[in-house]
Amino acid sequence: MKQQIYWHTTVQMPDNTNLLPIPEKVDMAIIGGGFTGLSAARTLAKRGVNVVVLEANTIGWGASSRNGGMTLTGLKLGMGTVMKRYGREISKQLFQYSLYSVDTVEQLVKEENIDCGFKRYGHLLTANKPKHFDALQEEVEFMEKEFNHKLKLIHPKDLKSEIGSEMYHGGLIDEVSGGLNPAQYVTGLAKAAEKAGAKLCANARVNKLERREKRFYIQTNRGNLIAEKVLVGTSGYTSNVTKNLQRKIIPIGSFIIATEKLSDELAHELSPNNRMIFDYKHYLNYFRLWDKRMIFGGRAAFFPENKNTISRSAEILRNEMIAVYPQLKNIKVEYVWGGTLDFAFDMMTHVGEDDGIFYSLGYAGHGVAMASHLGKTVAEAMLTGNISEHPFAKIKFPNAPLNLYNGFPWFLPFAGAWHKILDWIE
Repeated sequence: MKQQIYWHTTVQMPDNTNLLPIPEKVDMAIIGGGFTGLSAARTLAKRGVNVVVLEANTIGWGASSRNGGMTLTGLKLGMGTVMKRYGREISKQLFQYSLYSVDTVEQLVKEENIDCGFKRYGHLLTANKPKHFDALQEEVEFMEKEFNHKLKLIHPKDLKSEIGSEMYHGGLIDEVSGGLNPAQYVTGLAKAAEKAGAKLCANARVNKLERREKRFYIQTNRGNLIAEKVLVGTSGYTSNVTKNLQRKIIPIGSFIIATEKLSDELAHELSPNNRMIFDYKHYLNYFRLWDKRMIFGGRAAFFPENKNTISRSAEILRNEMIAVYPQLKNIKVEYVWGGTLDFAFDMMTHVGEDDGIFYSLGYAGHGVAMASHLGKTVAEAMLTGNISEHPFAKIKFPNAPLNLYNGFPWFLPFAGAWHKILDWIE
């Protein structure tokens, strides 16, 4: 088993050769070279803005090329919870943005001719317990009534047509969701941003960001620059350069294994319709097929990726995968890797402006589509000056309870244990 990102073996990722020099002055500087930053850069450059993307590593290095490749509708929180918290009007705007986000990916792939295998496969949410199925039934009725969004309920007796597992008690299908190869997609998005005229500066870690007289003075490890405006799209890798934002974001590890290629018959048995699949648990698993490989991920360890967390996660995920699919017991796992997600304390996505710095953060595992769309829409709002009208700017971006957080997530082991306890209780 290789500690290697499988997706990176399918495409020539951007590297650190032929680095662009840091420009002395730009209209817009974007910190973070993932989906958010690249989508925003493309949008701004197409409108004639002098924009630079500053990426600490290689373009697309972070979660944007390490995830499961699921372009999902909805938010991390169920829309019933969102409606109770924020009211009907804002909830409908937020959910509509989640639908727009999948449309944005589809449009980008088509317009820029990005070969990443995007298709609306639909997603399948599986019920781990009988009472989960009752909740799914209520969800179908609620979503159609409140959001005019049709979902399909799959009864336990019919689940074999969707997943080759005896583990679950029914499921729910949303046909709008899709899937893609994230490394191919982020590489294509980078080329599209460059083609539009954006400057992509890799190996340009921002070490200091200072605002003086309505301008931003930015120090990187490769040179300094001045920018009229700044957008932060650093997700789970947000640093103390933007301390106020770092205190609002929890970096959480997510880990994935990829099997060897399966036979056509076995692949079809496991997932007859090639859905994006995730379960109902707090300590959830998510999985799908790609090129006849089973791509199986989950919160095997809450701390961000390193050699130790990746190694431990490989065994945990393999055991989880075999529990779902006993058919894979003798199948070789060829790759294991990890990435870091960004969670806000309210588990919501947030955009806005903090002391003149624009941001889009807190995707909570929904970043493939949502970051693509919010990069675009926040960039547009930066140009028009109406960021406060953005739906995700209308909800409060909270700090940690009692402000007991300075950027180091000391509480993650306790959070992981609590989620496991909740699953055990249920």
